Amino acid sequence: MNYYNVISKGYNELYGEEQRKKARILKQHLKIKGLLLDIGAGTGISTEEFKDQATCILLDPSLEMLKKAKGLRVCASAEALPFKNKSFDTIVSLTALHHVNLEMALKEIDRVKKSNAEVGLTILNKSKVACKELNGYKKIEGEKDSLFKKG
Repeated sequence: MNYYNVISKGYNELYGEEQRKKARILKQHLKIKGLLLDIGAGTGISTEEFKDQATCILLDPSLEMLKKAKGLRVCASAEALPFKNKSFDTIVSLTALHHVNLEMALKEIDRVKKSNAEVGLTILNKSKVACKELNGYKKIEGEKDSLFKKG
């Protein structure tokens, strides 16, 4: 997390186009609607792709990254989502879950998503968690990241 606090000022220039591309791919495969949670939203680059279709909440453990974002922001971790059960219609997480305990994060995602919610995740291929299939998720594609969908 300290790494992201340090690079927050230049994050958009470093990763902006890559994150937007992933968000657009997920957008093609998900029905974006209602209340959307973006886990690991950082500066909000990817969230910008969804804001016209949903009310977005940006969640990230890095306060400095969130300070660069616009919208409803929550500083918290993916392993302990500070939301009520069955709160979200759509959940996305782009290139963030390889930084956390994936099993705990997926349990939290299942807890806060509505029964008919759609979930879209991207995980870096070079991370060890991307090597295994995510239970209940369909792999969409994977160039630099593996993209998964549920719902």
